[in-house]
Amino acid sequence: MESPAVEIIDLVKRYGRTTAIDGLSLSATRGAVTAILGPNGAGKTSTVEICEGFRRADGGTVRVLGLDPSRPELRARVGVMLQAGGVPPAMRCGEWLRLMARFHAHPLDPAALLERLGLTGHARTPYRRLSGGQQQRVSLASAVVGRPELVFLDEPTAGLDPQARHACWELVGDLRAAGVAVVLTTHHMDEAEKLSDQVVIIDHGKVVAEGTPSSLTGAERQLRFRARPGLTLDELLTALPAGSAAKESPSGHYIIEGQVGPELLATVTAWCAAEGVTADDLSIERRTLEDVFLELTGRELR
Repeated sequence: MESPAVEIIDLVKRYGRTTAIDGLSLSATRGAVTAILGPNGAGKTSTVEICEGFRRADGGTVRVLGLDPSRPELRARVGVMLQAGGVPPAMRCGEWLRLMARFHAHPLDPAALLERLGLTGHARTPYRRLSGGQQQRVSLASAVVGRPELVFLDEPTAGLDPQARHACWELVGDLRAAGVAVVLTTHHMDEAEKLSDQVVIIDHGKVVAEGTPSSLTGAERQLRFRARPGLTLDELLTALPAGSAAKESPSGHYIIEGQVGPELLATVTAWCAAEGVTADDLSIERRTLEDVFLELTGRELR
């Protein structure tokens, strides 16, 4: 069997007395999109930077396309999109992309890539004069112009408008269809849910959950509504069908989980009437990846 595009076993990374990555293990499949999610400080950026060869591990094993990340022959096979861009400020973006293409044997057409990402009209604009979103798209183009086997995308749609965001999504879909392995980090849960074949959630340097988006979110639906904060849910729980759960999260927002059907809906609305409250914005929804993320990593700011 073909080895994974990325394989990490018991990875450890320390900064002084702080352990940023603590025995983390994960793998990314070839020809698939793997999203690495986590709160600020969870260790995801350090993990990706070790895979990219920018940092060295303090323990464990990391293999990228079957090789140690520091091997120079990986440079022609791996594309990297950095948050900081990495483009010389005075370089015109068209010039930069043509330069990047020359380092590869069979690159994509730089002009076609600029057109696809809405940058043709800015090909002669110095990088420093581009907007943040335009700079982000130049970085994305730089990462994929060499037709890599594996590409790392760090927050690829940060600062993009909806049109540019969807263009980025389409490009990621085309990379997957071409057999490219994509490893991305993002704070947009809807993006991870839409694009990813595999999701890995990490916190405090460890994997806390992994699987397909559908396996993580589950098939159960939720009943949600708003009402005054601090309602006592004990009586409601006793009246709900067996296996149901009820919680207030955040304040004034109520979530009922279980077999959502006419019986549960009638029970909840009757309970609200007995409490003298109106269930505002009542809706039946599927559990989202954001729900799972917050349940596993908490709601407090990092």
